[in-house]
Amino acid sequence: MAGLGTRFLPATKAMPKEMLTVVDRPLIQYAIEECLAAGIEEFVFVTGRNKSALEDHFDAAYELEDTLVKRGKKRELKQTQEATIRPGNAIFTRQQQPLGLGHAVWCARHWIGREPFAVLLPDELMISVPREQTKSYGIVALKDGGKGSAKDGLAEMTGIVEKPAPDKAPSTLAWIGRSVVLPEVFDHLDKHETGAGGEIQLTDAMAKMIGHHPFHALTYTGQRYDCGSRIGFLEANVGVALSRAETAGETRALLERLLKG
Repeated sequence: MAGLGTRFLPATKAMPKEMLTVVDRPLIQYAIEECLAAGIEEFVFVTGRNKSALEDHFDAAYELEDTLVKRGKKRELKQTQEATIRPGNAIFTRQQQPLGLGHAVWCARHWIGREPFAVLLPDELMISVPREQTKSYGIVALKDGGKGSAKDGLAEMTGIVEKPAPDKAPSTLAWIGRSVVLPEVFDHLDKHETGAGGEIQLTDAMAKMIGHHPFHALTYTGQRYDCGSRIGFLEANVGVALSRAETAGETRALLERLLKG
């Protein structure tokens, strides 16, 4: 979350990219809700300068909550309180320089310790991409192409390559920024070796662990959106609005009006 969000300028000039809203809540809140639903309760946010809004969003807002109580806005009060992380369960640290995802994860090493941990990227939400787009994603290689070892969508990984050229990509399966990683990854990140784009890549450190530790990929079959691009972000807003009963009808009618010109 320490990136500069350059693809969304000027919107992200003074606001963190992770605070861009999909319908009625910021991208980062969807990621936290996903964690909570999976039973994760403690969080380390690796951020950068001018991103204090992230910390404020998950804090209690006493003045706002008091106003909502006095005005009898129970639904809005519930929504506001659901966005609050329990006291002591969130740590915020900074990545002073944008040196890559691997470096960002490394910045959280002292809080994680030697425990397995999950890595979530709020804006990287795609699982399968056209081959010509592999140079924009981390691409995984599966044993037997995923055919012989796959069970319930789970397959053994034989490699992962960060942003390979289309003709060198081992597959078109993209890592979506959802991983459970063993603490041994820090042994490789400690070396600060650079990879694609001259950055310290988490995928490079993960690749070095393959063969020494069990590594598996789960093929996700649900609907996901690439909120790291403008069109993907727009698609996410439309898709989420259409998926909710309270907004689906009006959203569909709005789209039909716009398409008619």
